[in-house]
Amino acid sequence: MKLGLVVDLDTCVGCHGCATACKQWNTSGTIGPLSDKDPYGKDPNGAWLNRIRTYEVGDTPNSKTVHMPMSCMHCEEAACVTVCPTGASYKRAEDGIVLVDQDKCMGCNLCAWACPYGARELDPAQGTMKKCTLCVDRIYDQKLPENERQPACVLTCPTKSRVFGDFDDPNSQVSQLVRDRGGKQLMPELGYNPVNTYLPPRNKPAVEVYKVTSIKQSVKTWVNKMITR
Repeated sequence: MKLGLVVDLDTCVGCHGCATACKQWNTSGTIGPLSDKDPYGKDPNGAWLNRIRTYEVGDTPNSKTVHMPMSCMHCEEAACVTVCPTGASYKRAEDGIVLVDQDKCMGCNLCAWACPYGARELDPAQGTMKKCTLCVDRIYDQKLPENERQPACVLTCPTKSRVFGDFDDPNSQVSQLVRDRGGKQLMPELGYNPVNTYLPPRNKPAVEVYKVTSIKQSVKTWVNKMITR
């Protein structure tokens, strides 16, 4: 089993709902509080497991705003696991989720430096590393209805841009989306083989550009059209 996320860049609106839901759920979850430091001050700081980056792609008038949520990719060849000196960072064999043992983490930051996706953040209050867990304490909770055993970010997304599932199952929704939409890994050339996959934005119809003329010329053109009718 290889659990992960598919993120549709065509429908993500950058609302930050996923990031907020992630922080709310995980603050009371297995990794403990996600601390904030001076949240209402001049220099607020805090630990977030999911951040949204926004880019403008293309040239006006055919440009497109792309919102790109980024969290842990749960790489198959995770550099963060390799560099961890205490064994706090590890990848589970049963489902491929990369986790951090908070009791073993000493906050050395080596894993954060090794991660090319900026997916790890040092908790400013606890001094330990925090990252996306795919809500591991939620997705296996038998007390929850089956349709709610998903990461908090997936459940809260208003445009259904985030899909959770098993990439090892060729019939799963995530596998089908990757095939049908040409899903892409982020920076595959690095060799870490990230599990989370992005669906690229669809091409929108080109906008026809009209030549702007003077008011005098516009009126003259309109009058000529009326006369020739």
